[in-house]
Amino acid sequence: MREFLNEALFGIQPSAIRKFSQLAKETPGCLSLTLGEPDFATPLPICEAANRAMLAGDTHYIANSGSMELRKKIVGFEKEKDGLDYAPTEIVITTGATEALFTAFFTVLNPGDEVIIPTPAFVLYEGITRVCRATPVFLDTAEDGFQINRAKLEALITPKTKAIILNTPNNPSGCIYNQNSLQILHDVLQDKPIFILCDDVYRQLVYSGEYHSLAEYTDLRKQLIVIQSFSKPYAMTGWRMGYLMADGEIMDRLELVHQFVVTSTPAPFQKACEEALEYDPKEFLESYRRRRDLVVGRLQQMGLSVTVPEGAFYVFPSIEKFGLDSMTFCTRLVQEAGLAVTPGSCFGTEGYIRLSYCTSDEILTAAMDRLEGFVKKLEQSR
Repeated sequence: MREFLNEALFGIQPSAIRKFSQLAKETPGCLSLTLGEPDFATPLPICEAANRAMLAGDTHYIANSGSMELRKKIVGFEKEKDGLDYAPTEIVITTGATEALFTAFFTVLNPGDEVIIPTPAFVLYEGITRVCRATPVFLDTAEDGFQINRAKLEALITPKTKAIILNTPNNPSGCIYNQNSLQILHDVLQDKPIFILCDDVYRQLVYSGEYHSLAEYTDLRKQLIVIQSFSKPYAMTGWRMGYLMADGEIMDRLELVHQFVVTSTPAPFQKACEEALEYDPKEFLESYRRRRDLVVGRLQQMGLSVTVPEGAFYVFPSIEKFGLDSMTFCTRLVQEAGLAVTPGSCFGTEGYIRLSYCTSDEILTAAMDRLEGFVKKLEQSR
């Protein structure tokens, strides 16, 4: 019966992130810097809020778009943090950012549409695009310091272009679009029938005060779908809670897709998310900053070219000088040095590897020692 399955599923591959994470587990003594999984426990006040809700009997179906209390809380949070002005009725609580992305893509895409994906990019974007029977169109940013080049962007826009997906801070590079990139995006996309999906899930994990999102441009409001998650800033990856925001004109269609996908998110977790919005993740952020400095410093000592991450908890050094493709490099790194990282090809950018530094200083130090030994071995054999 395999030949009768949805043919779009055969145009996508399983995530190499999970592949190398599993390879690490199967390799005795292997260290892993593959997953974007904070090593912190969810803060106790957040867990207690969910527990109180469950004990109070808040364990039944909830409104499809989420509790009005949580959506009102998000309204105030978004306005205070970034000046975004959305009504509670323009917000849907989703099963993490992943479902928010699926809901957004399935709402706006028709077969044959094109989606511009600046690379390097999270693997999910291409996969969802193809499942929707649309075509991913890749905008290479590596040669431009992981920023947007106007001429390259304009060259990719066709009558079939339906959407562009923007992720800043970026996974895997940790880079943030600067004001020039944002202005280019604004000027090129305004007044065009192109949806702008802002995947801003790392917004609270920024190491300077210079972060801005394209969602701040109010004249683009009707084109915008903003995606957020509780997973990364509050160490809530296992809770699977997020939300999306969009103009009321298209919200009823987004709600419809969401309703058919999950009905609604867990009722007691809504209270946990309300509590999370009161929590300041600065302690997590400072730990990530220290770990970033540790890893970047070691990479620079090894002679690897690397752009210093400005947000998130990933670093994306170049391995181009070794003459190995990233899949080969990462496979050998596991086999010969007992360290798992993710190939840059997984993110649409060959010649790089991604390291996740949301783990302990001890593991990071040991991992860097293993990487350094492997790099020296490669250099000696050149």
